[in-house]
Amino acid sequence: MESPQSIKKRLKSVNNIGQITKAMELVSATKMRKSQQIALDSRPYSFAALELLANLSVLENIKKEQMPELFKVRKNIKRVLFVLVASDKGLAGAFNSSVFKKFEQHLKIDKEEWKGEEKLYLAVGEKAYAYLQKRGFNMVKKPEHQAQGAGARPSTNPSDSVLRFVQAGDFTTPEQVEPITNFIVDGYLNKKWDRVIVVSTHFRSALKQEPHIRRVLPIDFDHVADTIRQIIPERGKFAELIKEHNINFIPDKNKLSEYTIEPSPKKVLEKLAKHLFFMQFYQLIVEANASEHSARRMAMKTASDNAKDLGENLNLQYNKSRQSKITTEIAEISAGAEAQS
Repeated sequence: MESPQSIKKRLKSVNNIGQITKAMELVSATKMRKSQQIALDSRPYSFAALELLANLSVLENIKKEQMPELFKVRKNIKRVLFVLVASDKGLAGAFNSSVFKKFEQHLKIDKEEWKGEEKLYLAVGEKAYAYLQKRGFNMVKKPEHQAQGAGARPSTNPSDSVLRFVQAGDFTTPEQVEPITNFIVDGYLNKKWDRVIVVSTHFRSALKQEPHIRRVLPIDFDHVADTIRQIIPERGKFAELIKEHNINFIPDKNKLSEYTIEPSPKKVLEKLAKHLFFMQFYQLIVEANASEHSARRMAMKTASDNAKDLGENLNLQYNKSRQSKITTEIAEISAGAEAQS
């Protein structure tokens, strides 16, 4: 049997770890509530933006040449950009691994029309960057003006030239998302890539987060409607509100509203398309943010519960070991006393 001193050291370590995980659980719970509220509050506007995107993508009274480039599906797809959204920090349970698993499953789908496409990858979050770098994926490089400053020597570290968006903070703001969306849109307009696919996590509840793969560019009716179907909540306050007011964010292709756009449909639609795309991407990030904090809170709660159970078992083991040692010492004393008499 293990000595009481050794068990006591293990018990002290387990108690210390339990205190740390309990503190992290409380912090994560606070962050989860705030990030969850941000995600839920932005959903009505985001769903309305997606509905408007779907409607605009099939406008019949707008000439083809007046439609923004973001709505035009290109026939010859040469490059595809994958945006992988994960966390900056670990200790979040299966949050990151579920995103990476979904991403790998998508890459295994071998369609004939995909074989000739060049694939580029963009990381959002340190964990996404580490995952892509470790597996040698072709990550997007920084623009030259970002890769090195004026008068600076070129870096010999290849990773310094790789573009990634990290350290966004615990609660992502629109200002932090704007550089990412601008970079993606500018690359699409300049034909650096012809399709953009985002892999991220959607927040269902504090206990359930689902990884999703969405094609965000080019914008077309079917993909936007499919996105709405994937992320529309089935239960909760927002779902009840939708049912109560009979709201349907998935538009009917046969009953679309017609829009009169003045003075210039082309200029208005270009600005509107960029803003609506920004809202779509911002919602993806805040949903992933809420999912991350929820997953971390559950992971820390599980760790705290395990530490508590292990501590109780070790405490029982310590008492048994101590009692056994005392019994042995009493038996030795009694035997010695009998021998002297």
